[in-house]
Amino acid sequence: MGESYARPPAFDQPSFAGRFGEALHRAGVPVTPERSVRFLDALTLLPPVDRTTLYWAARLAFVTGLEQIEPFNRVFRLVFGNQPDRIDARDVSDQTRVPGPEPVPGTPPPDSAAPPRPSATQLPSGDPHPDATDNRSQRSSESGALRLLGSSQERLAHKDFRTFEPSELAELDRLLDTLVLNLPLRRTRRRQADPRGRHVDLRRTLRRSLRTGGEAVRLARSHGRQRHRPLVLLCDISGSMEPYAHAYLRFFSRVCSRAGAGLSAETFVFATRLTRLTPVLRHSTPDTALHQAGRTATDWSGGTRIAHALTDFTDRFGRRGMARGAVLVIFSDGWEGENPAAVGQQMARLTRLAHRIIWVNPRKAAPGYAPLAAGMAAALPYCDAFVSGHSLAALGEVVDAIAAPDHHQPGGRGRRRLSATPAERR
Repeated sequence: MGESYARPPAFDQPSFAGRFGEALHRAGVPVTPERSVRFLDALTLLPPVDRTTLYWAARLAFVTGLEQIEPFNRVFRLVFGNQPDRIDARDVSDQTRVPGPEPVPGTPPPDSAAPPRPSATQLPSGDPHPDATDNRSQRSSESGALRLLGSSQERLAHKDFRTFEPSELAELDRLLDTLVLNLPLRRTRRRQADPRGRHVDLRRTLRRSLRTGGEAVRLARSHGRQRHRPLVLLCDISGSMEPYAHAYLRFFSRVCSRAGAGLSAETFVFATRLTRLTPVLRHSTPDTALHQAGRTATDWSGGTRIAHALTDFTDRFGRRGMARGAVLVIFSDGWEGENPAAVGQQMARLTRLAHRIIWVNPRKAAPGYAPLAAGMAAALPYCDAFVSGHSLAALGEVVDAIAAPDHHQPGGRGRRRLSATPAERR
């Protein structure tokens, strides 16, 4: 009587979360990497001591709508129900049974006398372990805390940045850590030794032949090295973008603090002039960085001179190597205060330098939006991606656009551009 589930044995939680998230995705639940990370956090806060606890931890992390409950319950029953075998995440669609991961700690073994499973839309109301009733109240309080945490995170994830309260910015800093930034790779001219490489390393082959009397008995091979493409972030801090600039700079601070070890990230802000903020954001906390950025960028919440800022960036930094082969992300609503046609001219110059140009416009999230602002209309034909980025979830789309696979060559040749007609740009 009363078997203890206080401390479940250790298991590979990241692999478990990834496989379960893949199973849910194939069943129709829109699972993102951020939700998988949230599920790992839930397992830390609420260890899966039984099936009910595991159910609520997974559901609060992965389910965001009523229509997702049924496929989630179906996958949960298939993976953790009374079936004698686990299933692989790749086979959820046809429900083919194959050996799966190790049993989840605390999950009871299959039993013919086990209580019936809940229906696809019914919530589990009872503890599947009658002997664990002594710990039910404690688990209920922890489940309530987790439910509150999950709902708060989900609310903030889809909340527009311009409606954030100052007290919510601290929580935003923590949620920004869930965004995983993967920069695309590019080939370099340097090579490294590889016994299975595609290229013959003549220098090393000749050096080795000296040991065998000048005979090249064995060919030395190598392959080309790859490194991450540099990332350049330009943010509009004019009056029309000021409600979003605070959130964007917090995101930039996270990116710059993670730079290094082969990753290169540069940050600029502009309103009436261009200001480089990389040194400020790299070694500061978000609040300190924002305070210093406000003092460094004296044109904060001023007018908008997008063309002038792009010209200044290209002449002072871009042509000297910062923009060559880089992923360039511009955060702006496209309101140009001087010469909208010059925006298109400067974007054409950047197209010949950058590997990929992404334009982030929070106004795009508005229903019925069309890029009718003159500056936005002039810049859009030279963009490879056009996203909103108005919320934390929308920033996930920005991260996905940055990590998109290569479909064109640098320098603008073969680049897939967006349509320039208003009807097609809705």
